[in-house]
Amino acid sequence: MSFWLEQAVQFAVAMLATICFGLTFNVDKRHFVACGLTGAVGWLVYCIGNGPLGLSAPAATLLAALPLTAAARLFSIRHRAPVTVFLLCGIFPLVPGAGIYYTAYYFLRGDNNLCAIHGFETLKVAVALALGIAMVCSVPLRTGERKRPKN
Repeated sequence: MSFWLEQAVQFAVAMLATICFGLTFNVDKRHFVACGLTGAVGWLVYCIGNGPLGLSAPAATLLAALPLTAAARLFSIRHRAPVTVFLLCGIFPLVPGAGIYYTAYYFLRGDNNLCAIHGFETLKVAVALALGIAMVCSVPLRTGERKRPKN
């Protein structure tokens, strides 16, 4: 499969998965496409960062969290809805669920070495996700023209 076809399939599946998560999260129907696009943009950037760019999972997650959060903020303004509606659904593809699972699995098996390895990697991905969101959300939005005082 060609690179661009694979990325298009990844984008479509991430969008569908994010919309399905939004459905279970009781997101209003008018926000489905925006939520799906937010998650798909983040996942596409993650795939490109983790694939051709050769970044580690935490670095690719940090890179993906930046446009994902920017898209969530943009959609929150356009749809006049809280940013959390789009952000919570949008980060769904990037949440390190497999890492959490394997950390718990190796913990329950008593394999402390593998538990620590998977746990630390999962923690790095979660911190990268939170850091990327915080970096974008800390940039103030321009709220329009400033009113000039009358002389």
